Amino acid sequence: MTTTKIAPELIADHAHSASARVDSDYKHLGEQLARRGVNIDTLKADVAKFAVAVPSWGVGTGGTRFARFPGKGEPRNVFDKLQDCGVINQLVRCTPTVSPHFPWDKVSDYKELRQHAESFGLGFDAVNSNTFSDQKDQPRSYKFGSLTHADAGVRAQAVAHNIECIEIGKQIGSKALTVWIGDGSNFPGQSHFRRQFDRYLDSNRQIYAALPDGWQMFLEHKMFEPAFYATVIQDWGSSLLAALSLGEKARCLVDLGHHAPNTNIEMIVARLVHAQKLAGFHFNDSKYGDDDLDSGSINPFQLFLVFNELVDAAQSKAPNFNPAYMLDQSHNVTDPIESLMTSAVTVQRCYAQALLVDRVALTGYQDSNDVLMAAQTLKSAFHTDVTPLLQKIRIEAGGAADPVATYRASGYRANMAAIRPASGPSSGIV
Repeated sequence: MTTTKIAPELIADHAHSASARVDSDYKHLGEQLARRGVNIDTLKADVAKFAVAVPSWGVGTGGTRFARFPGKGEPRNVFDKLQDCGVINQLVRCTPTVSPHFPWDKVSDYKELRQHAESFGLGFDAVNSNTFSDQKDQPRSYKFGSLTHADAGVRAQAVAHNIECIEIGKQIGSKALTVWIGDGSNFPGQSHFRRQFDRYLDSNRQIYAALPDGWQMFLEHKMFEPAFYATVIQDWGSSLLAALSLGEKARCLVDLGHHAPNTNIEMIVARLVHAQKLAGFHFNDSKYGDDDLDSGSINPFQLFLVFNELVDAAQSKAPNFNPAYMLDQSHNVTDPIESLMTSAVTVQRCYAQALLVDRVALTGYQDSNDVLMAAQTLKSAFHTDVTPLLQKIRIEAGGAADPVATYRASGYRANMAAIRPASGPSSGIV
């Protein structure tokens, strides 16, 4: 029996009070879509299948390079994190999996961890390794790199940690390992670019060899930070080179904040789909760099355009296309649960809108070079307010018509503040 931390009666009461309005709005939206040849019930069935994972670290309060300001009732350990993730899925009904990070989420009994997750109706998504920061009692430092370090001993330590993450993942039911490293250089001449990349490939080949059948390795790239002069895997090109070199199980993960400003991310998506190397996404938003802002908070149209490529790939049956979706955000001034809920709904919204693109018309306009109408076809789908559709899906699945309002009415954060002691202030990135 699934454990819940917000009373189902409260959710049901809020849903009931909104149901008449939602039904009316849903009917009105259905009439609009029918005029465009879209059956809203068919659309609802498709959108209801959409799911996005939440990161275990996302339910805690993040920080900046200068300070961290702890929030009330923060999770103390991975078991608390799973409880918070369970609340998110309880209300939005589209976040059934959690992506854990090790050694942050390390425990002594992974069978217990898996059972704890299942008690909240959750499973596990990709496991994430950490070779970008030193841990207590770690023999060798990652200050000057990990998988690409000039010292073979440091590289061996980083490889062993990734293989340990695979072994943990096997116990909790994961099927993928995400590898992101902060390796690079801050000064010209600090590192030899080609030797460094060769060491990256050699280290990852050892990790790749430990992947079980049915597993994938997600290679995550990032333009800069913490290596500000040159990063080893700085863009999708380097990531693709590495994935092609490693083999079929290696694919390229796209974090929406890991690019230069104004980068055409949707084109990167199309290229990786073409190469049959798209692993999936870490959804967030960005104004200046890797801001890790809530999804769609700055540029929702870009998120829609990414989904436009994804839906097109799915509908055209692109080979080896099965992307994994996850949120990856840092919440420094908001309640993390509220931000993750609104982000999950935003991502689901853009998926629904992308399903509304008239692809027959769009192809015709593209082939006839009707630039304006091609652009308007996309805008027509993007401007469609699918809120009643998403509310209907959540209510029918036992979720909340308005997740944030229901969450706040539950008093969950205040309850957790009484149970979980404050962690105290700290400085620097957390």
